[in-house]
Amino acid sequence: MSDQPQTVNDLGRVHIVGIGGSGMSGLAQLLLDRGVAVSGSDIRDSDRIEALRSQGASIHIGHDAGRLVTTAGPVQTVVDTPDIPDDNPEILAARQQRIPVISRSQALAIVMSDHEVIGIAGTHGKTTTSSMLTIALQRCGLDPSYAIGSEVYDLGGNAHIGTGDLFVVEADESDGAFLLMDPRAVVVTNVEADHLNHWGEYDNLLAAFDDYVDLVAANQGFAVIYGDETDSANLAERAKGRQLDVVTYGQNSGVDYRLEVSDHQAGYYSFDVIHAKHRLGTVTLSVPGYHNALNATAALTVCHRLNLPLDEAILGLRSFTGTRRRLELKGEVTGIRVFDDYAHHPTEVVATLSAAREFAGAGRVVVAFQPYRYYRTELFAEEFGQALGLADDVVVMEVFDPGDKPVSGASGQVVANHVRSESTGVIFESSWDAVAGHIADRTRSGDIVLTVGAEEMAMLGPEVLAELQRREAEGAIP
Repeated sequence: MSDQPQTVNDLGRVHIVGIGGSGMSGLAQLLLDRGVAVSGSDIRDSDRIEALRSQGASIHIGHDAGRLVTTAGPVQTVVDTPDIPDDNPEILAARQQRIPVISRSQALAIVMSDHEVIGIAGTHGKTTTSSMLTIALQRCGLDPSYAIGSEVYDLGGNAHIGTGDLFVVEADESDGAFLLMDPRAVVVTNVEADHLNHWGEYDNLLAAFDDYVDLVAANQGFAVIYGDETDSANLAERAKGRQLDVVTYGQNSGVDYRLEVSDHQAGYYSFDVIHAKHRLGTVTLSVPGYHNALNATAALTVCHRLNLPLDEAILGLRSFTGTRRRLELKGEVTGIRVFDDYAHHPTEVVATLSAAREFAGAGRVVVAFQPYRYYRTELFAEEFGQALGLADDVVVMEVFDPGDKPVSGASGQVVANHVRSESTGVIFESSWDAVAGHIADRTRSGDIVLTVGAEEMAMLGPEVLAELQRREAEGAIP
């Protein structure tokens, strides 16, 4: 195989397999911003793909080995991800033709190599924290580059090459990709067991987070780590023991940057951040949930460590209005609001439902939940059930795990069996087509509906709204 590319200039013409995914489309945007010729393929068309085409990317629907020769010349680098099967015809053709095949994370590392990188990692909250930090930096007069895991309303996308030196990146621990960076600073929002299909044992994941934090040493950088949970707090203590520059944040008295809530109404928080007995300022958020107050505290901590004007950073945090599939409002019918959220770990489900409960007021919370990945369902079936018990009514769907085989004991029915709250109604429904009707049966004016799960669940919210609109026309909504 030919030599692997090391710089952007080495990439040549790049072909991205699965270019429509959020991470791959973001990479394509970054490459286009850097002047790289981009082609790609995916199994279906999308708005993301149309946006890339409008900027000059050549993208085809369906996978074909012949796509490695474009009208403008042969492809010189192919990018894939672990989600792309090894027998994909374009990947096979690239290997046969000795065209370098690199991962998305390797390509992203190349794109970032001439920037000062700020990596945002953690089991939960990294997308929102990355988004908040980027917007705060912009408000401070900087023009950072960024690569974020979901579209950000206020940014008009999820990836961009700016004119400044800083590059904010959502650092993915799922397959070890976060260890390929060369960061000036890192953030760890929390550490919990997840992605054990890759890491095998939780101890391996913990060790990987140690390695991730250690990356700042080469650039004499710093780490910002959540201090309110045991495993992340221990991560910080171990890093301090290795003489790294580490600060912690959270609500506990022992952290370096302490969040102190001053007000919260209907789930929306105002809070001060206190460092070395000094109040850095009061932050009022436009997105709900205590978890977002923590995310904003992490972002403000980074801004303080970078010696940026905190009054401007705080205004940036206040202006943040959210990202796609993080408590995203899809619509409202007769006072029933329908939200969509990507939560796919029990802790994320708890955070999402807790926030929904706060701004639901007197209304009820009705949830459609689809477990994501058999290994995660097997590991956390009971915890998912406990988390869903925060809702008033739940429809649990079958596990979504494209390309993997079912695992005994890992099913939507098992999760439903673990929803044992006396105040929560629950059913298991294996048929997608029946779910919108079940949700509509369980809602009335003033309620909140949540569609929760991986990417596929984004399609369910519009179906629920259509069913509610049909019933509204018939006068059938109580």
